[in-house]
Amino acid sequence: MSLELRQQVKLTQKLVMTQQLRQAIKLLQLNRLELTNALHEELAQNPMLEEVVAVQENISNPDSLSAEEVPGAAAESVATSQVSGDDPKTVAEVDWEDYSNNFDSDFSFAKEVPPADAPSQFDFISAAPGLLSFLEWQLSHIKLDETDQDLAIFILGNLNGHGLFEASIEDICDYAGCSHEEAEGMLRLVQSLDPPGVAARDLRESLLLQLERKGMEEDLAYMLVAEHLDELQTHNFTKIAAKIDYTAREVRNAFAVITSLTPYPGNEYSNEQTNYVIPDVYLYQLDGEFIIQLNNDGMPLLQLSTEYKDIIKNKSKKGGDPKGYLTEQKRHAQNFINSVHYRQNSIYKVMRSLLKFQHDFFEKGPGYLKPLVLNDVAQDIGLHESTVSRITSNKYVHTPQGLYELKYFFSSAVSTTDGNLVASEAIKNRIRLLIQQEAPEKPLSDNSISELLKEEGVKVARRTVAKYRDQLKILPVKHRRKSR
Repeated sequence: MSLELRQQVKLTQKLVMTQQLRQAIKLLQLNRLELTNALHEELAQNPMLEEVVAVQENISNPDSLSAEEVPGAAAESVATSQVSGDDPKTVAEVDWEDYSNNFDSDFSFAKEVPPADAPSQFDFISAAPGLLSFLEWQLSHIKLDETDQDLAIFILGNLNGHGLFEASIEDICDYAGCSHEEAEGMLRLVQSLDPPGVAARDLRESLLLQLERKGMEEDLAYMLVAEHLDELQTHNFTKIAAKIDYTAREVRNAFAVITSLTPYPGNEYSNEQTNYVIPDVYLYQLDGEFIIQLNNDGMPLLQLSTEYKDIIKNKSKKGGDPKGYLTEQKRHAQNFINSVHYRQNSIYKVMRSLLKFQHDFFEKGPGYLKPLVLNDVAQDIGLHESTVSRITSNKYVHTPQGLYELKYFFSSAVSTTDGNLVASEAIKNRIRLLIQQEAPEKPLSDNSISELLKEEGVKVARRTVAKYRDQLKILPVKHRRKSR
């Protein structure tokens, strides 16, 4: 075999990821909150971009312009008449002694009530107060020496978001070099603070601390939490009553007291911000027809700056550099505006295709969801499957049936006994309805649900029912059973 060098021409097609394409893909997979932040950030960086300001119509009173002067009206006097109270003769008659007696010395303009829309002083606080600040505020009212203060701060620093203590007594001793009794005493002091159950080492101790705060150390509920907490999860009150020589009714009443407690006392003082879902698309039903409307509320409408465009135009007339800074920013701004429009148009196309495939769902409900894959929508609107995947991720639509992520409408198919296909999400919805309608004393097992679905023409194995039930966050049958 001989080795030699050759030179040949080869023609291939290759997709180049231009900067514009990268930007379009990036904007395509942003959710609505991230897109709004990206628009404001681009507005701040690019001088060629400006927000379109809505022009408000000046409200004028046409009658005031067309009013004509009445000829017979009396002419206005040159000087106004003197006010009677300003006459020095009448002023002298004022009883100043009586005025001073009625004068309110506390009156001050500084104590005026601020307007209702004025910002509160709490709006200027950089961090929202949470559980830690609440506990520190309570500790500031207790006289502690420097060592105890250090121990208390160490305990507070080892509380998780639920208010439970994640370290151990040995950790406190190792940190401060104190005795076991001193560490136990300081932990007990922190546990005496509000909310009840805080600084507990586990769920059982949290419930016991709350029952102690209620003065129920001798009650049946306290004994059940201390000795039979695991058995209470099965709701088998008759078996527990036989062990502790109580009636099932007494155990059930004690269980009701336990369920009224707060397992995680720190959750009520969480300072985490809640981010609410804002739909990207609205789907309205009007006179039997569906209308798709993109949600543009709160999103700035962008345009190229007219002032900078004039500057570029004047510079080009004078023979300026066509590849200058402003020209480059103009090209970047135009690409950015085009990418935003492409994103909005793509979402509209995907939503229109989903309405075409899942029309029965939007009209009748979740039970009529049909099997659908990304490739079906991609072929319908002429986009790549990966593009459809980016468009449907973290995008939400508000429909007459509720608020759904666009990904929800893509579901795998399960064959029925008559040869038809049904969406797995429709089966999950059916399982949820069957469990909601079951008798609390005799809940349906996974095998029973599988048999009921088989009678309805849907063949689903028991383990598949268990998997769907777990995805729906529904407890197994032994935890759903309730005694009479």
